[in-house]
Amino acid sequence: MIPILIDGIAYGMLLFVLASGLAVTLGLMNFINLAHGAFAMAGGYVTSVLMNSHGVPFLVTLPVAFVVPALVGAVLERTLYAPLYERSHLDHVLFSIGLTFMAVSATTWAMGSQQQLISLPGWLEGRFALFGIAIGRYRAFLIVVCAALVVALQLVLTRTRFGSRLRAAVDDRRVARGLGIRVETIFAATFAVGSGLGGLGGALGVPMLGLDPTFPLKYMVYFLIVVTIGGTAGLAGPFLAALIIGVADVAGKYYLPELGSFLITLLMIVLLVLRPQGLIARAR
Repeated sequence: MIPILIDGIAYGMLLFVLASGLAVTLGLMNFINLAHGAFAMAGGYVTSVLMNSHGVPFLVTLPVAFVVPALVGAVLERTLYAPLYERSHLDHVLFSIGLTFMAVSATTWAMGSQQQLISLPGWLEGRFALFGIAIGRYRAFLIVVCAALVVALQLVLTRTRFGSRLRAAVDDRRVARGLGIRVETIFAATFAVGSGLGGLGGALGVPMLGLDPTFPLKYMVYFLIVVTIGGTAGLAGPFLAALIIGVADVAGKYYLPELGSFLITLLMIVLLVLRPQGLIARAR
């Protein structure tokens, strides 16, 4: 039972890192970016290409997997996303889902449809014993790295001037501009960081989730479930939701494999019935 719990926590941590960019754009910027999975896929392919074609060590590829999607996200935010901020949520959905299908087609053309595989360094392979419990080395690595990211994100959003300016810009852009806050710069930086986090999550997820051009479509629902269940008050709700979903998914596949993803859908329905505003809702 404990190994299943640890695997579920590692999976949940990874889901949060993958979905954190969507949690930021939807929860803090009020923009529904269904193309977020494409940035995660980009980070995964950056790691795969660097490792398999250029022999770059796995850990060295991770910062690159963050920076490349972040730069792409910054450019797209200024050129394509920014004009849509004042439009309806339906426009957000239609635009971003179109970008997702374009990314899937472009990746299939450029990289092929085959599954991407990478070889982890030896110190991340296998298992080690802790108090008599066998724990996967890569699962433990994911928990440590993702936990550090969670703490860093929460501190940035709640304890820094950037975080306070972002919240002010989201609550009332006109007043924020009147106070001298550069709203466009804040939004561009936030979108870039969210895209970079998605790319980093995609890179970390290659050994655990696999990677192919349909990645954004396969995991889009999981990202939306994390944000929907968690609520839009900040990152604490999506983080808790990701842990719940991760543990439930791993346990369900182990004990009730015939139910498949139905268990996650059922869990989402139950949680939304009990907490329709999300686990942690934004104060009115």
